[in-house]
Amino acid sequence: MKVDNKVLLVTGAGSGIGRELVLHLLSKGARVAGVDLNAKALDETARLAAAHGAQFATFVTNISDRAGVEALPAQVLAHFGSIDGIINCAGIIQPFVKVNDLDYAAIERVLNVNFFGTLFVIKFFLPHLLQRSQAHIVNISSMGGFVPVPGQTIYGASKAAVKLLSEGLGSELVDTNVRVTVVFPGAVATNILAKLGVSAQDTSAHKGKTKAMPPSKAAEIIVRGMERDAFHVFVGRDAMIMDKLYRLNPAFAARAIAKKMSALLNP
Repeated sequence: MKVDNKVLLVTGAGSGIGRELVLHLLSKGARVAGVDLNAKALDETARLAAAHGAQFATFVTNISDRAGVEALPAQVLAHFGSIDGIINCAGIIQPFVKVNDLDYAAIERVLNVNFFGTLFVIKFFLPHLLQRSQAHIVNISSMGGFVPVPGQTIYGASKAAVKLLSEGLGSELVDTNVRVTVVFPGAVATNILAKLGVSAQDTSAHKGKTKAMPPSKAAEIIVRGMERDAFHVFVGRDAMIMDKLYRLNPAFAARAIAKKMSALLNP
């Protein structure tokens, strides 16, 4: 689905890939509803998008709150009059600890935002998307959604759930006007890295092998995949290579990721 003159909702629009998706979509002629829990961050996105005027509107919403998400479609329709697509980009990581040491509050928060938040947005917007002549759902999973990352096991499980949710939904909608794309970013230079205690510079310098992709480039790749109705979109060479390696030898790939993360976090 070409995005020009379409109305698209982007969650996680206050920062990182979500913000860059907003700006890239606007540059291609889309109208965008930006959703984020952080009002200040959304305001900054709106400031950056000011050149596009009324083409961008902000909606402060906690996507893990089902009642809040249920109210979103009416708000977006009241502002734009229609909705043609959703990009579920909002997501959080867990504290970088093993499952045995992870408290239930952290587990529930990650699952509520990453999986249930994505599901709520899909459930409440899908009836409206089915009424359009063309519509699209893009869900951001992760490289960690198909290969295990020690210390991010619950995060990975939530992103694996997003992967299967997307693929199953795509099969269910095959005879409709709604297409589904699932995205697997590798290392992207967003503030999510800082929450791991790792900087983008660290990943770029580590043995010269890993370079975090700028979020603006990631946004371009995601939108390009959306416009060609891609089933899977891999963002970054690391994600593409690891996908092939994991399908060829899952145990070896898991060990390779474990070794890489150990070296990165314990230089």
